Amino acid sequence: MLEEQPSAADLDLIAEFEPRFEMLDANSLVALAENAPLGDGGVHASNLLAQALEKDPHHHAAHLLKEQLHQMFVPRWHFPMLADTVRNQAYAKAIAAKVQPGDIVLDIGCGAGLTAMLAARAGAKHVYAIEGQPLIAAAAKQVIADNNLSDKITVLSKWSHELIIGEDLPNRADVVVSEIVDSNLLGEGALATLTHAMEHLAKPNARAVPESGTLKAQLVESAGLRNQYRPLEAEGFDLSAFHKFANVAQVTPNDSAACGLRPLGPTNDLFHFDFTCPDMSHGKTTVPLFCTAVGTAHAVVVSFDMVLAPGISVSNDLNTDGHWGRFSYLLEQATPVSIGSQVTITAQHDATKLSVSIHDTAQVERPIIWQRGVTTRTPTAHETTQPNATWYVPDAQDGPVSDRPVH
Repeated sequence: MLEEQPSAADLDLIAEFEPRFEMLDANSLVALAENAPLGDGGVHASNLLAQALEKDPHHHAAHLLKEQLHQMFVPRWHFPMLADTVRNQAYAKAIAAKVQPGDIVLDIGCGAGLTAMLAARAGAKHVYAIEGQPLIAAAAKQVIADNNLSDKITVLSKWSHELIIGEDLPNRADVVVSEIVDSNLLGEGALATLTHAMEHLAKPNARAVPESGTLKAQLVESAGLRNQYRPLEAEGFDLSAFHKFANVAQVTPNDSAACGLRPLGPTNDLFHFDFTCPDMSHGKTTVPLFCTAVGTAHAVVVSFDMVLAPGISVSNDLNTDGHWGRFSYLLEQATPVSIGSQVTITAQHDATKLSVSIHDTAQVERPIIWQRGVTTRTPTAHETTQPNATWYVPDAQDGPVSDRPVH
């Protein structure tokens, strides 16, 4: 498949020849789908493959291309998220607490439509559900229709920053609902999206779900995690020179259980974000992580607490088992600790991504591990003389399909 933006002429040709596609056999339809431009979010290719499978339900290539298309445009994290009953129940309670009869609700990044339907059930006059991925938006429309809520919910297949009051929405929203955070709150562009929404799409003093989020760090012991990401040897061979590529571990809920992450002390807050009045300012903090137990420190785990409404919150800390993973920043060396010991870290964010550097007690330079993105920026002379050199690694959370979009 070609990832190209279709031109206006391409779209005109597609519209002109779409009725004629029904005369083609399955092989011809699959060939067209395989070479279809994907700038429309995969809609045209998906339609071609659907027609091919109507003609031949067991067409091998059509099934493979359909799965490839879905993997590309419908990230796999949608499904464990929808199955996360603790998260779903918390959002249901928070939306019921925030939405009042007669409210106009803006739901940003509606996905399958669950939060939009919760808002409609809570008594909203109308819900405008925004979903930038057209295949997902089409599925959300069907889900909403299947639940007899099409008269209460309008699905708009566009990004929220493209919305125009008076055209897409009749008035500014009374309530803004979203769930556009990743495991470190920042990776989906939540701050930029909500800054725009609260300023341009919501009424003054509009209510929001969620209200705020706090990032926090905690020192943990986990020989299993260290052995998984930094095995000391294999078949008698020393592998330690390869460990420089494994500074951050993307820990899934299953990994957490298997690796046995044991907290060595309490969490310490890093950053607080107000989603009702977002601030795009960058942040930097240096904090100690104290130990209240004897053990061996292997990593620093970063997690969040997110307040949806007063008294209603969700978290991905070590006491929870929801769908959100956690990022663990590995210490260079396994470090014995006792009660009262501390490890100091520096955390920074630029409103879109988080970095964490661990102050090494041996005064060895520690790389800053960027959670998302790649840069080729050359450090300045000042930076290269600092005790913490700056290194960047790409985000590989759940593989390529996990990159949740900016809304």
